[in-house]
Amino acid sequence: MDDISITLHALQQMEEDQLQAEDDDNEEAAMAAAVIFLGAEEARRIRAERRHPNRLYLCRPQLLPNPRIATPWQTLYNSRSDRAFITTMGFDVVTFEYILASGFATHWNWTAIPRSETTSTSAPRPGRRSLDASGALGLVLHYLNSTMREISLQQIFALIPSTVSRYITFGLKIFLHVLREIPEAAIKYPSGVEEFQELNDLIVVRHARLTGAFASIDGLKLPVQTSADEDIENATYNGWLSEHFVSSVLAFSPKDVRWHSQVSKKGLIIAAKINAPGSWHDAHVAQTIFEKLRTQTPDGFYMVADTAFPRGTNDIKGRIRAPVKAGQQLRGTEEEIQEQMAFDRELLSYRQTAEWGNRTLQGSFGRLRIPLEIDDAQRRGDVLETTVRAHNLRCNRVGFNQIQSVYVPIWRSNADDEDIWLHFRDIVFGDQRRKDRVSRFHTYADFQ
Repeated sequence: MDDISITLHALQQMEEDQLQAEDDDNEEAAMAAAVIFLGAEEARRIRAERRHPNRLYLCRPQLLPNPRIATPWQTLYNSRSDRAFITTMGFDVVTFEYILASGFATHWNWTAIPRSETTSTSAPRPGRRSLDASGALGLVLHYLNSTMREISLQQIFALIPSTVSRYITFGLKIFLHVLREIPEAAIKYPSGVEEFQELNDLIVVRHARLTGAFASIDGLKLPVQTSADEDIENATYNGWLSEHFVSSVLAFSPKDVRWHSQVSKKGLIIAAKINAPGSWHDAHVAQTIFEKLRTQTPDGFYMVADTAFPRGTNDIKGRIRAPVKAGQQLRGTEEEIQEQMAFDRELLSYRQTAEWGNRTLQGSFGRLRIPLEIDDAQRRGDVLETTVRAHNLRCNRVGFNQIQSVYVPIWRSNADDEDIWLHFRDIVFGDQRRKDRVSRFHTYADFQ
């Protein structure tokens, strides 16, 4: 019996040792699997960080919880301050509400936002959107008026990256559609001798010798991204400036408009050709404006340009006038030469209004001071058309006096702003973002 007991005990002990060994093997296998999984996850994280060392975006946990409650945008909007609205969005409170009532709110609320997972016939759900119509318009205007990165817009409006991009794209389309319908945003060339004469009468008040002048004209080159496509890269490269640009030509009217019982001199844009390749000469870009000068301009009236701007072909001879070039010889009697020089000085003085207009456009719409998209010509053209029409709307509705009293002190309040105002082309694009006036208006966290 003792031998049998010993044998059974030995067998039982062997079985227990075998089960323990199997448990140990399973535990080691589980630990090994866990190590492999964690190692793979860590390797994936490291690879992602190496691929995107400068990725700048915020996720929902880093943002305010509700985009419609207590955000910096809501604080700004509820202030109803004209100065705050003009500084950040370019329009006063009344004009902001006018844009909403002119169709922006209706289109935002009753048009489905295009998404890859929905069809174009899907019913809109405005109550489910992160922003209402006023918030969407505020986002679009902040985008156009500033050089801010989207991370700053995320903080101001409490939106995640995909929502910011989608809302800006959709909102820009609505805004342009509305601007095309608003009379005050129209780009309208004068018609009839009476309108041309009215414009000239405004000019000769200060420049008595410029009989027949009705507008100033100048080219505007805006920076654009460099394309990987060699043909596009060559088309946008300007050898004279050694950079990539898109070219536009704008004509500015001296039209005075009565607004809020005040008369204020404007810089309304009456003709524009936009979004041409930067390698094109202004003479090529301005062909449609030359055609207006040839077919829609009465005899005796002309635009004023600088000495570098082309005067067109013989069929519009005399309809673009410019100061004499440096070193150009003047012939005639002493009295005639003195009169020519006096006329030239007035041309030079009035020509600066086009430079002022271009500077105002870039100064107001900060988005034009950083490289525009190169791979989407349609979107780029829409942005340019939107800024031109918004400029006219602001001139007509807000009034130059308000813009001057708000913008100019802000633009020139310190040395940085003075550089932006006087030396657009000499400032690198990183500085444009660092010195942006709209981002300085808002106070927000800077996540590193």
